[in-house]
Amino acid sequence: MDRKTLLAFLLIAVIILLTPAYYNIVFPPPEVSEADSSGIGPVDTLLVDDIYYQKPVESAVESVFKEKEFIVENDLYLATVSSINGGSIKSFKLKKYPHHLGGNVELINERNRNNLLVSYRDIEGNNVVLNNAWEPISAFSPGFINSKTELSFRNLNNDVYIYKTLTFDPENYTIDVKTDLSPIRPNLSQGYYSLSWSGGMPITEKNKTDDLGYINGYIYQGGETHSPDISDIGSPNVDHIKGETLWAAVRTKYFVSALIPNRPCVGGRASAFTAHEEEEKIYNVSLTLSAENASTLLYLGPLEYHRIKQLGVGLDSIMNFGWSFIRPISKGVHFLLIKMNNYIPNYGVILIIFSLLVKILVYPLTKQSYESTQKMQAIQPELNALKEKYKNDQQKFSQAQISLFKERGVNPLGGCFPILLQMPLLFALFQVFRSTIELRGAPFVLWIKDLSAPDAIINLPFHIPIYGGHIAVLPILMGVTMFIQQKMMPTQVSGQQKFMSYFMTGFFTLLFNNFPSGLNLYYTLFNALTIVQQKFFTPAPSIPSPTR
Repeated sequence: MDRKTLLAFLLIAVIILLTPAYYNIVFPPPEVSEADSSGIGPVDTLLVDDIYYQKPVESAVESVFKEKEFIVENDLYLATVSSINGGSIKSFKLKKYPHHLGGNVELINERNRNNLLVSYRDIEGNNVVLNNAWEPISAFSPGFINSKTELSFRNLNNDVYIYKTLTFDPENYTIDVKTDLSPIRPNLSQGYYSLSWSGGMPITEKNKTDDLGYINGYIYQGGETHSPDISDIGSPNVDHIKGETLWAAVRTKYFVSALIPNRPCVGGRASAFTAHEEEEKIYNVSLTLSAENASTLLYLGPLEYHRIKQLGVGLDSIMNFGWSFIRPISKGVHFLLIKMNNYIPNYGVILIIFSLLVKILVYPLTKQSYESTQKMQAIQPELNALKEKYKNDQQKFSQAQISLFKERGVNPLGGCFPILLQMPLLFALFQVFRSTIELRGAPFVLWIKDLSAPDAIINLPFHIPIYGGHIAVLPILMGVTMFIQQKMMPTQVSGQQKFMSYFMTGFFTLLFNNFPSGLNLYYTLFNALTIVQQKFFTPAPSIPSPTR
């Protein structure tokens, strides 16, 4: 691997390493009070004269019914629905996604169980929080459903009944939440109420630090996502977003809960704080809805791109496809991997084929880069002679150097430019392999059980910064391929260049030890194919002989 390629990879590594530090500087985690971070008593949002504020949830209506639970199941999930809040999700287990501790991923925990809460401020200035047990319309659990199924609840409010209905789709992760507050509309301040999701989403991945890096909360309007900073000490930081709002969502690395009104609502709110005892970021979101906004769609499930995209509201903007100029490439890579999986069931095999396709695609560029590097190495003795000859006259040296390049047909940027053209692809591959849910839990062969996690074979009793707390195999193999590439380069290099090359090989071996095995598998195969290309398919370039 030539020096320019190593420098390109170094640039990638620097960006990767500095990104978490950047976010820690821009969004420093606060220390919060015990009341805010205990996870007991979720925080709700109430609308007060178009201004959001926070208060602990306290029952505003005395419960006359005991909590009743209902089971709803389809091929995708097993849900437990509570009559609390007029229909809240008490458990939501995803059948297709196993948890690393056993069983299936559970998206509901003690902290976010107080979800789908309806609240409002009445015309007398009282804060009404409808977090009591509502009366079920039906006393029977739907069980396994094959068609759209409703669970309805009613609540006596100001001597009239209001209603809330949850409609479950047998083929999707979506739940239609219909709230009928029309009987009490004259009692709603400004005719608005709030529907909230409090408590964020639970950590589901073995690598907790990695999962925490993706946790966020969003309000979406005007084609942009708005997310609160975790910056206030002692209390949650709150963003009040007024205006036409399309959705509100909270997410982890692989899963999301999104509230999507049937038509844009009048505003939204997101708050954030850190549960310091667990160093966990908690996001709460809510929508400000008009009494006429009778329906809100809840998407609770995995960040599968095709499902998120089909919602048609821009929710895919929260998915990690990199910077704007990289996203089209990332989405193209992701699309190709998913389509290939329709015919090839093993994503490890897909990555092997994909690395071969990418190598064929970039072959002209890498060939040009390698040949340019060879030409530069071939004229290195002449360059050294010119440096010695004009060591006291930099201008004459520059002129002689340019003349030498023209005479010998050498482009000094020829080895660097092709690498720069490949950089967007390298960044796109990093984004897709690191965060796509399709690789989560996907096995390959032998010791590689999960392509989204490091292929660790030995767990260390301590954790090393950057390196992690384990020893993985694929990063070592990748380091070997880098070393072989270095040995294949021309030998006319200085001792400093050799040291730098060997140092970078060791550095990347350590750095990639903590990366997903799918990413390491791709880079290792790509390096191996580059070795084959240089050995058998890249002839030595012809360099014109000196004319003088």
